[in-house]
Amino acid sequence: MMSTDGMPGVAWRKSSYSGNNGGDCVEVGSGLSGVVPVRDSKVPTGPVLMLADGAWAGFVSAVCTGELSA
Repeated sequence: MMSTDGMPGVAWRKSSYSGNNGGDCVEVGSGLSGVVPVRDSKVPTGPVLMLADGAWAGFVSAVCTGELSA
């Protein structure tokens, strides 16, 4: 994992499921080739999980189809 300090070209966006009440918030970055950075929006300078494009697409697909449950 790396911190966001070394990622100046990344544009971050918060999950549409994250409210403004300070709860569980995930941010996904764009702007890097071949990888998707993911971080906790409550700790924007904290560690970043780097996922390969295909791994991120598989995760999102599994969430959308209900393959993953809480």
